[in-house]
Amino acid sequence: SPFPLQEHEKPLAISNGDLRVSGKGKKLRKPRTIYSSLQLQALNQRFQQTQYLALPERAELAAQLGLTQTQVKIWFQNKRSKYKKIMKQG
Repeated sequence: SPFPLQEHEKPLAISNGDLRVSGKGKKLRKPRTIYSSLQLQALNQRFQQTQYLALPERAELAAQLGLTQTQVKIWFQNKRSKYKKIMKQG
């Protein structure tokens, strides 16, 4: 990557994997991910090039940014739906 993340920038991503289930069978969400400005910059740049990532591309991007593949996948899903919504409005 053109600018590898500095060590102190990485912890900003809070992992958000699957839902956890507590003892009472109530589903608890993990806290939502907070992306650093560098991570968002890279994600948005990549989205401008392509709206869909192949698995190896996703793995590589996640590794570069210190995110999980799930985080990258969901970010792209959310971005696509947001993008389509905006396009629909004209």
